[in-house]
Amino acid sequence: MRPASEGELSEMIRGAAGPLALCGGGTRRIGPLRGEVLDTGGLTGVDLYEPGALTLVVRAGTPLATVEALLAAERQRLSFEVPDLRGLLGRAGASTIGGVVAANASGPRRVQAGACRDSLLGVRLVDGSGAVLKNGGRVMKNVTGYDLVKLMAGSRGRLGVLTGVSLKVQAIPEAEVTLVAKMPRDQGLAALRAALATPFDVSGAACGPQAMLRIEGMAGSVGYRAAALQARLGGDWYQVAGAESAALWAAVRDVSAFSGRDGAVWRLVVKPTEAARVAATLGDEAIFDWGGGLIWLLTEGGRGAAIRAAVGPHGHATLVRPAAGDEDTAPFPPEPPAVARLTEGLYARFDPRGLFKPEGRA
Repeated sequence: MRPASEGELSEMIRGAAGPLALCGGGTRRIGPLRGEVLDTGGLTGVDLYEPGALTLVVRAGTPLATVEALLAAERQRLSFEVPDLRGLLGRAGASTIGGVVAANASGPRRVQAGACRDSLLGVRLVDGSGAVLKNGGRVMKNVTGYDLVKLMAGSRGRLGVLTGVSLKVQAIPEAEVTLVAKMPRDQGLAALRAALATPFDVSGAACGPQAMLRIEGMAGSVGYRAAALQARLGGDWYQVAGAESAALWAAVRDVSAFSGRDGAVWRLVVKPTEAARVAATLGDEAIFDWGGGLIWLLTEGGRGAAIRAAVGPHGHATLVRPAAGDEDTAPFPPEPPAVARLTEGLYARFDPRGLFKPEGRA
């Protein structure tokens, strides 16, 4: 099924006899598709773009590349630095803006600008009953009281089908500089946390083979802040700028170091202060982003129980790319009982027939 309009989508959902597998560009899906495929790629178009107001309203099936090109023509961008995981997951296709929002896809700049959900101003969607809902509209705001924007960002299509999103955008800064240093992992993670606690407005803090800290803004300000941060941290930091800096962060954003390599890939979200302990416990190859709050782990299959035990109460672990041995491992972590009850209540409200939560899907 491939609806060309919101109304057509509503009719398809009302007439659906069984589970639906929502698919935009298919570039960031976690786990297999189950059910009849509902392709949202026909819901395309830009409804409103006001560069002066830093506001964009676009239909959910619009390719991300189209959105980025439109913004770049006005020297603007999506602040949350959308990851491109096609290389990591071995996927083709074109990412859609609805898929970005549904996954709450957010890159290294999250430490400064927030996640995708923090740039999301409004949404339109069709729920499991076929009703058209919108953020702030009479039905949702005055009757149910749900914060629909926050619910849909990261919901991965489990509550309804996004048809349109409103986003605030950001001007592209004049300059960017990255401080780089080779140091032991624990020392590098400590440096990232220290840098994020300074007033120098760090927009990227990552650690892999080397520690990296990014600063963006007006050229004079970037130069001053980079020098001041370098002096504050001490050690053997050096600076890279412009396209060279951008390439470093694109590799972090897209987890390029693990692309094309054998093994399972896990995405761990933890307290930054726990990152070194978790990594040491597991002993696998890791890339750290968000000052240590995000860990990408490359490991062998069949280690789900050990990985989730290592993360413990300090975060959660998602199996992004399984390997042999992971056949019985759920992609998403189990929810605590109290949270699970809330989740089931949301499913009952938004998807009473269970169209968007096929059996076996997290």
